[in-house]
Amino acid sequence: MSDKAKPSADGLAEASAIDLKAGHRDRVRQRFNKVGGDAFSDAELLEAVLHLVIPRRDTKDMAKLLLRRFGTFSGVLAAPPAQLEEFEGLGATTVTSLKIILAAGQRFAHDQVDRTQPILSSWSELIDYCRAAMAFENIEQFRILFLDKKNRLIADEVQQRGTVDHTPVYPREVIKRSLELSATALILVHNHPSGDPAPSTADVQMTRQIIDVAKPLGITVHDHIIIGKSGHASMKGLRLI
Repeated sequence: MSDKAKPSADGLAEASAIDLKAGHRDRVRQRFNKVGGDAFSDAELLEAVLHLVIPRRDTKDMAKLLLRRFGTFSGVLAAPPAQLEEFEGLGATTVTSLKIILAAGQRFAHDQVDRTQPILSSWSELIDYCRAAMAFENIEQFRILFLDKKNRLIADEVQQRGTVDHTPVYPREVIKRSLELSATALILVHNHPSGDPAPSTADVQMTRQIIDVAKPLGITVHDHIIIGKSGHASMKGLRLI
């Protein structure tokens, strides 16, 4: 074999590195199949997700850097695309893939809410869904769960999106949409991007305005739930409405 035909030292090193990465990825997959995702830390699960969208690259250190920046696994997936693209190796295509994974998770959580049963009987599933959909959003959004006479879910709609600390809500628009859907009860939900779910004075005032407009029309506002990174708050539970 001529010197020209022999692989270079650099080529051998590169091939060896690729083999090591492939072996590591296989071990991660095997461990996942054995113990499941619940046994994975945020860093391990994020590394596994990055394996799916970034071929032939060590994603362990990247997972650690992303968690250092955005705090949690969910925080990484929900981060603004422009901020994700600041990291070397995360281009527009890769970021889109991460957003698809996020959307799939949100859809799964949404489908866990049983529309054939009164929504108040599956409260934990409802909170899980709202947290998955809203807890890590960087702007406020105001959504409404429209319910029928048996408190079953008719529709879940985002009515308004706002800024980092404010969403304009118009009570008459809320009631107008309720009448269009023949809803007889509502659960109001919005998020606090600051992370603190404690209701503000403005939140309470707005909720009471909606209640005042809805009540004469036979529409009940069951609750107003505020979602934050650190948890959630129920205005009814706090006896604010």
